[in-house]
Amino acid sequence: MRCKISSVATSIFGAQPATMSSRGTVVLEAIKHAILTGALQPGQPLVETDLAQQLGVSKTPVREALKTLAGAGLVTMSEYKGASVRTVDTALVESVYDLRLLLEPEAVSRTVRRGADLTPAAEALRRADASADRADRSLANRDFHRALYAGCGNPLLVSSLDSLRDQTALISAAAWSRAATWEREADEHRDILRAAQAGSHDEAAGLLRDHICSFLERVMSGGAPT
Repeated sequence: MRCKISSVATSIFGAQPATMSSRGTVVLEAIKHAILTGALQPGQPLVETDLAQQLGVSKTPVREALKTLAGAGLVTMSEYKGASVRTVDTALVESVYDLRLLLEPEAVSRTVRRGADLTPAAEALRRADASADRADRSLANRDFHRALYAGCGNPLLVSSLDSLRDQTALISAAAWSRAATWEREADEHRDILRAAQAGSHDEAAGLLRDHICSFLERVMSGGAPT
């Protein structure tokens, strides 16, 4: 665990002198990456002193990173137990995917109808295919979905879906640790993008809805991953 967390930060800290702002960003991304790869396990306590030592920083950027990750739904904070990696349970999966099904197909349909630029979605697909681990792939997939709904024309709708992105990545990474299904999901992403690029907004929305439902069924068929 020590090497997996610290190597992410070392590769960036070593590239150039880190300002306080950039150092905080690197600490945040290092901890997030460790959570999404499973280097930090669901339910595992996150001790500021230990993390600071592993990352070679003071406790301040670690504390701020944990607060940010708690706001994103990747970390839970307890007055008595402190911070820990969020556990992916049935309640979380159902809540996140219920809201996505309500909002995301409509947002994608609007994006296609408005003729928004879909180049970022294609770029995210290429990044997913080239990903070195499940955390990078999960985050690239997250960017793919955002690229499809970001042009819907409703900032509140975009913001609502943005608030689910990290939790979706957490659920995906946890599910893939049990059964690697990303190739099937990548094929579904390509079908969605082809429909969107063709201007078929109803088809794109329908394929997206099927994609979300099929992943949810796979996750829940064996119980929510932990």
